[in-house]
Amino acid sequence: MSCHLKAITRAEHLRFVAARPSVSHLQTPSWGDVKPDWRAESLGWFDEDGALVGAGLVLLRPLPKLRRTLAYLPEGPVIDWGAADLERWLEPMLAYLKERGAFSVRMGPPVVTRRWSAEAVKAAIADPAARRLGDVEPTVREPGADGLAERLRRMGWRPTGSEGEDGFATGQPRYVCQVPLAGRSLEDVQSGFNQQWRRNIKKAEKAGVKVVRGGAEDLPAFHELYLETAERDGFVPRPLAYFQRMWSALTAEDPDRMRLYLAHHDGEVLAAATMLTVGTHVWYSYGASTSRRREVQPNNALQWRMMCDAHELGAAVYDLRGITDTLDEDDHLLGLLRFKVGAGGQAVEYLGEWDRPLNRVLHKALHLYMARR
Repeated sequence: MSCHLKAITRAEHLRFVAARPSVSHLQTPSWGDVKPDWRAESLGWFDEDGALVGAGLVLLRPLPKLRRTLAYLPEGPVIDWGAADLERWLEPMLAYLKERGAFSVRMGPPVVTRRWSAEAVKAAIADPAARRLGDVEPTVREPGADGLAERLRRMGWRPTGSEGEDGFATGQPRYVCQVPLAGRSLEDVQSGFNQQWRRNIKKAEKAGVKVVRGGAEDLPAFHELYLETAERDGFVPRPLAYFQRMWSALTAEDPDRMRLYLAHHDGEVLAAATMLTVGTHVWYSYGASTSRRREVQPNNALQWRMMCDAHELGAAVYDLRGITDTLDEDDHLLGLLRFKVGAGGQAVEYLGEWDRPLNRVLHKALHLYMARR
């Protein structure tokens, strides 16, 4: 099959997304509005009959003074990754982006390579000989993923970063934690929780923690907790304006695309989180909490309410997003892995992000610059 590629309208792109069971929220037209430093464009792949068979949101970042751009398709494009003629999908994209002034293209194929059950992850954490999740025998190996990686290498694509990077390396997370919901009752889901999770949900209920849905007017309360979380966990926080922009862009596209939840106790907001939905895939996006009154377990109550609502929406998966690949007891991110896997989540490894230089000199210069930052 030969593919013809051209720019498409937001409406065409959105119709394509709506017809799919699952597409990353980073590949919806509205995500371009969340990133004002990038120029966003919707690309469409058409077959010989003129039918739209693939789509991608590409973010273009101009380099000052050089009139060249970096092209990025986070967790995309949405094409037939199992196609034998993958070149016919990717070569037109490279040619188009090169014409648009791109010197380098980065993409994140939405392709799963391996999965580890919650039990397998718990056993790996307890095994003193296990250093990284990637070194542990997976519960499931997805067929064709290794072959796809090899084909990308032959086509001149290279995985970003170094081998063995954890789930919080540059770009989007390679390792995530997902709680399967399809075909399961809420009782089934809760029976997959570890003892600590079930106990904490009961504690929160007994203490009178109430989880409510918020609106745009509650974003400042969320952000206040988020700033406290950033200081406690040592990451650079995003400004309130980012979340306000995210809310207005995503909810304008679909009123249920983004939700905000807040856990209240005795008149105080103790924890808050954002939830994103595209088709049958629901993501826990950003979380925030205070160190005060942790004994009433607001975080578990918050997550359980979000899972219940995701289940009610007909979600097939509740995605807790990034986890670390390291199993080192001294790594502060191991606690987050334990928390997420405690909810009965599978650890899932994606193919990761891949770069394709179109101008090798500029591509190398950019990498040197980024490495020095």
